[in-house]
Amino acid sequence: MRNKSSCWTQLTNLCAKNEERRVRANDREYNEKFQYASNCIMTSKYNIITFLPVNLFEQFQEVANTYFLFLLILQLIPQISSLSWFTTIVPLVLVLSITAVKDATDDYFRHKSDNQVNNRQSQVLIGGILQKEKWMNVRVGDIIKLENNQFVAADLLLLSSSEPHGLCYIETAELDGETNMKVRQSLSVTSELGDPNNLARFDGEVVCEPPNNKLDRFCGTLYWKDCKYPLSNQNMLLRGCVLRNTESCYGLVIFAGPDTKLMQNSGRTKFKRTSIDRLMNTLVLWIFGFLVCMGVILAIGNAVWEKEVGALFQSFLPWDPTVDNFLFSAFLSFWSYVIILNTVVPISLYVSVEVIRLGHSYFINWDRRMFCSRSNTAAEARTTTLNEELGQVEYIFSDKTGTLTQNIMIFNKCSINSHAYGEEQHMAVISIRVQPLGFSAWNPLADRDFCFYDQSLLEAVMVGEPAVHEFFRVLSLCHTVMSEEKSEGELLYKAQSPDEGALVTAARNFGFVFRSRTPGTVTTQELGKAVTYTLLAILDFNNIRKRMSVIVRNPEGRIRLYCKGADIVLFERLHSCSHELMNITSDHLNEYAGDGLRTLAVAYRDLSEEQWEEWSERFRGADKATDCRDDRLAAAYEEIEQDMMLLGATAIEDKLQEGVPETIAILSLANIKIWVLTGDKQETAVNIGYSCKMLTDDMTEIFIVNGHTVQSVREELRYNADVSEAQGWGGAPPPSVLESISEEFALIISGHSLAHALEADMEREFLETACACRAVICCRVTPLQKALVVELVKQHKKAVTLAIGDGANDVSMIKTAHIGVGISGQEGIQAVLASDYSFSQFRFLQRLLLVHGRWSYLRMCRFLCYFFYKNFAFTMVHFWFGFFCGFSAQTVYDQYFITLYNIVYTSLPVLAMGIFDQDVPEQRSLEYPKLYEPGQLNLLFNKREFFICIAQGIYTSVVLFFIPYGVLSHATQSNGVPLADYQTFAVTTATALVIVVSVQIALDTGYWTAINHFFIWGSLGTYFTILFAMHSSILFNIFPKQFHFLGDAYNTLGQPVVWLTIALATVICIAPVLAFRFLKLDLKPQLSDTVRYTQLVLQKKRKPGGRAGRGVGGSRRSGYAFAHQEGFGELITSGKNMRLSSLALATFASRHSGSWIDTLRRKKHANSTGAQNTPPTGEDSAASSQAPPLSTSSSAAGEAEQPCNEPILPHSPDDIALCVIRCPERDVGECSTATVQVNIRLKTSSSTNCKSTCTNIGCYTTLDRVLRSTRKRILWTNKKRKENSPQGENGRKQNY
Repeated sequence: MRNKSSCWTQLTNLCAKNEERRVRANDREYNEKFQYASNCIMTSKYNIITFLPVNLFEQFQEVANTYFLFLLILQLIPQISSLSWFTTIVPLVLVLSITAVKDATDDYFRHKSDNQVNNRQSQVLIGGILQKEKWMNVRVGDIIKLENNQFVAADLLLLSSSEPHGLCYIETAELDGETNMKVRQSLSVTSELGDPNNLARFDGEVVCEPPNNKLDRFCGTLYWKDCKYPLSNQNMLLRGCVLRNTESCYGLVIFAGPDTKLMQNSGRTKFKRTSIDRLMNTLVLWIFGFLVCMGVILAIGNAVWEKEVGALFQSFLPWDPTVDNFLFSAFLSFWSYVIILNTVVPISLYVSVEVIRLGHSYFINWDRRMFCSRSNTAAEARTTTLNEELGQVEYIFSDKTGTLTQNIMIFNKCSINSHAYGEEQHMAVISIRVQPLGFSAWNPLADRDFCFYDQSLLEAVMVGEPAVHEFFRVLSLCHTVMSEEKSEGELLYKAQSPDEGALVTAARNFGFVFRSRTPGTVTTQELGKAVTYTLLAILDFNNIRKRMSVIVRNPEGRIRLYCKGADIVLFERLHSCSHELMNITSDHLNEYAGDGLRTLAVAYRDLSEEQWEEWSERFRGADKATDCRDDRLAAAYEEIEQDMMLLGATAIEDKLQEGVPETIAILSLANIKIWVLTGDKQETAVNIGYSCKMLTDDMTEIFIVNGHTVQSVREELRYNADVSEAQGWGGAPPPSVLESISEEFALIISGHSLAHALEADMEREFLETACACRAVICCRVTPLQKALVVELVKQHKKAVTLAIGDGANDVSMIKTAHIGVGISGQEGIQAVLASDYSFSQFRFLQRLLLVHGRWSYLRMCRFLCYFFYKNFAFTMVHFWFGFFCGFSAQTVYDQYFITLYNIVYTSLPVLAMGIFDQDVPEQRSLEYPKLYEPGQLNLLFNKREFFICIAQGIYTSVVLFFIPYGVLSHATQSNGVPLADYQTFAVTTATALVIVVSVQIALDTGYWTAINHFFIWGSLGTYFTILFAMHSSILFNIFPKQFHFLGDAYNTLGQPVVWLTIALATVICIAPVLAFRFLKLDLKPQLSDTVRYTQLVLQKKRKPGGRAGRGVGGSRRSGYAFAHQEGFGELITSGKNMRLSSLALATFASRHSGSWIDTLRRKKHANSTGAQNTPPTGEDSAASSQAPPLSTSSSAAGEAEQPCNEPILPHSPDDIALCVIRCPERDVGECSTATVQVNIRLKTSSSTNCKSTCTNIGCYTTLDRVLRSTRKRILWTNKKRKENSPQGENGRKQNY
């Protein structure tokens, strides 16, 4: 036994040293020696014991909490405390309690989720008997039985399956967000161990790699019966997968709990803090420094006063016994003033911030426009601490599959023998009367969900055109799809990817039905006739070949090779007689790719028996080779795939989620940069980029970085940077390359190149190149690489980042970004559980950012500006009073007013503003994306705005102190008694303060509700009620020692001079603010000011505009997209009935997004009475019949009577303003939207005919964006002007 233990110890050390993992089946005692992790997972932060100390430690990391704790300790010292200790401890305990309850609630739900997962049941083989065990009790080395539709409990080595040849089918939505099934296969030596008795005797040992986060690879070896067998990822079932279409299987636990690849990719939960939080921490330190300075000034004043003046009063006003000299008195006075002046940052600030954030979170949860009725899913704010940061996002990092797309493929168009089919489908988008073809009448095996609109293709099939038949024969044979016939005529295709399923389904509906397959045959039904082909070989797909082929023998004995793949690859291998057809097909492919469809070419080659025999011999030799097998197979494939005859091409639409192009367009107008980080291959991602309108023809160049070495990646990045600088500037670039050329270029980089680009010596170079591009697409990236890209931007760009995804492979990215958003759909819940916000559709992102995010940022900034203002106005009065009270640390107000000022008198109005305030309605926030930019630039609350607020607060405190002081020092009552007493001054100053700050918040409130009215005026009423109550005889009789000044409020506020003083102080405080705001609004209005005024004008007279039609923009073709995995052909031909596969191309045919320009254009058109000519356009042809051109046009009192030229823009040349031009004969102030014309002035000479202009409407967008979308309209308008000009062709040139 001792020797055995010694061996185990040595083995443990050896494994640790070599970084290997050893797992022995059915031997827990052996495996426990290595102390592998259990299968219990824990994502929570606290438990019952650690909650209180850990949570308090985290909370006191907040500078403000530590600051208030320090003040509380000072207040407990009687010699220096001028205020009662409860004024600080009560708010502090309240804040800590509220935060602790919130943290405890969040962690409770984490515990609940963990317990739900850990308590799932699984069947574990123990002692030869299957026993039910909780997941958390599963151990490494256990053998588990899985049944259909069960989640995989841990990372398992597949041992056997109920399916033939040890196959099983899994869904990996929790890992990569893909709902299509994948195939896994056990080793042949273990596939027969299907009986529990045989498995109980299995004692094989696995030596494999240590735990890691690489989802697509596994390296290990099985040692059993003196033999060793290599293991790969095809033999593994990973935690988070779901067993599908497999009755049962058995697996050996290799990795458990936190060691599983799912948990390794989850990343650490990071405490996220907003930029405003970080700024507030800095400001609190500054304020504390300012407080110390004020304390030092007042302490010096105390020392001077005590030495020069106080010594004269020692006989009747002696120092306290503990004070023996003026210096020590000054020292105590310093700390007393620190306590008195601490209200410059009251602790109620943090309570208010949390309440406001909670309210904003509820608004997100309650938003019905972010509710998906199809999935019955509402938006959810899973955190309450990041709402205002939603209004500051600059970079969005998005997954593709399941996030931008629905992962649903539709056979859309095709080209066969130079004829294009499917054009009428576009007509169906416009006219709902066009019905899809009916297949079921003549084809009982047709899929009822399949839709196609071109009758001519069906007619070509029916009349028996050979090329059409051969085209669909290729689609029915050249694939790796598995077919399952549940009942007679009810076929269910199981494809590895939905795009290949779409091609096989298309062939099925057009009469070429794939029925079944065996390792050596493929059975189809061609136009009702059953045909069985002998499957001779499958030439498998990989990313280098970009094609797949099958070689079959038909019943007549003829051998033919069928191939489908990327056109750029297939066209190089065609016979010379196909060149004419290739040119026509290439034109069709360009058209399809221009519509955002995923294109694929189809070809065939006839083989003689001699050619087949000769090639098959070389193929078998390459297949059995032990060295360089892949290279030899590739050479064999290359040899046979030559001199093919082209049949045509397919076009598949990868169905985007609803509203994705519009969302991306609007977010781009808001200056938000979107990067797509996807695990898909390059061609697929590029096609989706075109479909989403991230990539367009208008781009100067699309850079592709695909190097495999550090040097090649560096050279490509530098070349791209040089090209962008040269084409963007034609010389030396300006300092800010990003801002200047980000609209012209796109960058596409592969995962292996990204691995080199993220190295320390190259990451800055990659980042600068990427940020100089308008769109960035990273393909074939791992979950860790996604997180690294996000972290790179966070560190170096100092910008707010948002990551959005739907699968477990997005969890690291979601946790790394400042804000994580999970798509809650059919692709699992891992991303949602790790996210800060979740909803079911990508299109809801624009509302989350442009409405809720912008409002949250606006409200929080206004709240903070007002809060600091009112507290400086309140506190600085003590500072001025110190110079008139002998620096004795006497307070101006009584302690009850000091306690209630931030809790009662001014708390509710500022909360109402922070929760409900708006600058513009939600519709305008979406119509004017430029309104989002102030948050990105951090304009509404920064250090400059902070100093302006405290300057205003200090000014207010000066007025509130010196105006009452100057008036009351010489004022008398009606009976001649002087008013200059301490309590009268205190009541007057306090009343003026409450009124001034109430009027100020009324001015700051941009959106009035009943709640705002109730809180503002109710707080004023509450102040007077409490004031009179505290000076009443009732409280004096009950607490005579606490309320000394009986009736003082009645006496003070009963004097007219007091009210005159309060009114004078209010006017002096508010008048400069009003004057400044009126001047700013008139001389330098912000976009939000202009939008508000526009709304007021348009609300008076609004008519519905015409509805724009739908158009499809052109885009470059990326060539090809084939979402297929290598290895399935080998499985089929080896006699192992696999069920899946894929092949694809992506698409898009969506309507134009309605921008703010289109909105105003429609409104202008509705108000115009003259008939408008519509210019021909490219992209906007569908809308041209309903919307007038962007050029000048006539109104009712317009050009026909008095010509008006274009107005002078009140804004910079980089923006476009929509200006309302008043016709000359109308009087000033009579501008009406019914008699205006809307123009866009680009580069025209100034007008001399217009007598005056009215720039009531000023809306912005980026100049080059409008130029691209309206260039054809502008050219047409320019031409018409020249034709209509009295000067003819020699007239004034219009330079657009």
